[in-house]
Amino acid sequence: MPHVAFVPFTGLRVREKEMLKLGMSLPGLRTRADALSALPALGLLTLAGMTPEEWNCSYHPSSESKTLVDDVLESNPDLVAVSALTASVLEAYDFCETMKQNGIATVIGGLHATVLPDEASQHASSVCVGDGESSWLQILADAKNQSLEKIYRPVKPFNLDESPLPRFDLLQKDSANKAPQRWTVQTQRGCPWACDFCGASRLLGPARFKPVTRIGAELDKIKSLDHSPWVELADDNTLAGRKDSFELLEEIQSANIKYFTESDWRIGEDPKLVKALADSGCVQVLVGIESLTNQYSGMGRKQTELQKMCDAIEVIQDAGIVVNGCFIVGADGETNESIDLMTKFINESSLAEVQLTLQTPFPGTGLYRRFAKESRLLKNRDWSYYTLFDVVFKPDIMTVPELESGFRRSIMDVFSVEASAKRASLRRKIWVKQLRSKSQ
Repeated sequence: MPHVAFVPFTGLRVREKEMLKLGMSLPGLRTRADALSALPALGLLTLAGMTPEEWNCSYHPSSESKTLVDDVLESNPDLVAVSALTASVLEAYDFCETMKQNGIATVIGGLHATVLPDEASQHASSVCVGDGESSWLQILADAKNQSLEKIYRPVKPFNLDESPLPRFDLLQKDSANKAPQRWTVQTQRGCPWACDFCGASRLLGPARFKPVTRIGAELDKIKSLDHSPWVELADDNTLAGRKDSFELLEEIQSANIKYFTESDWRIGEDPKLVKALADSGCVQVLVGIESLTNQYSGMGRKQTELQKMCDAIEVIQDAGIVVNGCFIVGADGETNESIDLMTKFINESSLAEVQLTLQTPFPGTGLYRRFAKESRLLKNRDWSYYTLFDVVFKPDIMTVPELESGFRRSIMDVFSVEASAKRASLRRKIWVKQLRSKSQ
């Protein structure tokens, strides 16, 4: 029986030494990094879910194994399916080269491989461009016949009406292991906005929505493996563009779970929607506030004045949902003064959680194309620096060292023990509101 091994290269990475030290020493940063590292690779689990029964499957997260190559070779695979983000793609390439030396075929997919398939094909046996579901069965058939093509491109975007049930069971390697604490479910793929810095799943195709019945089936499967799961919706912008968000929220509510998701501030303008979101079990939502110095193109109605965003955030948190405010440092116009003002704003705000990253021009984005045209990409920093915590471009006003120093200074203030304790207290108070609301 042929065997396919699924190998995701996931987790946060940092190259800059001082930033790395901060990540290890600041509890707020460490907690979020650990949470992201614990998220399973939903794309590969989904492909496993549509793999014919004639194939055996195994799942090998790179972040959980110090003997990854040996573990994969021991499974005796006929094909290894690899996924990687830009920051981890060089590691993935090295892994593919090692598999090649052992006579094992590899296929690599994901956002980076989709944008740069010719680069990826220099290391992997084959490259899957775009939605993996569209090409997966053909890839398996060709692998079985030892006739893999160099690059597979879908004829059209995958119809999420046909979404397979992910193989969540692969996350439990043996019966002695407990179910993982974090699970991922995708309710939609893509985003109606076209923010020029965004390198998320909208690069795979247009915004599409998964039928709620299929979402319900995925949640039921997770509940069969973990009676009290913590779920993260792997969406770029949940609720944006969906015709009937209430139908989705009712389906999630029936599963009786707690979950985290991402959306934009506009949900706070609809009190009924916010209440339905809270009732459905949403306990935290990431909202992109982005830059306080620059308005990115392509943001559509997501873009507005700061006070309007803050008012909407208050509505969301009053309903018992923690808002994780997402900020980007280093946009055009950034200075030491603007970084300090942003830091002050964050620490004085009512945000109960914060995500702070550096502007990063990921390949495939409008921002990358503009910086490449302007010769602003740092040539001495390869893909492993595209971590969201390392500077990879020339700022328009600041120097690279100044931006690095300003970002570290902001990180130290925003995630200090005092500031982190304040937000932890706010989170507890907000969640108490949700508990009281449900008990009434």
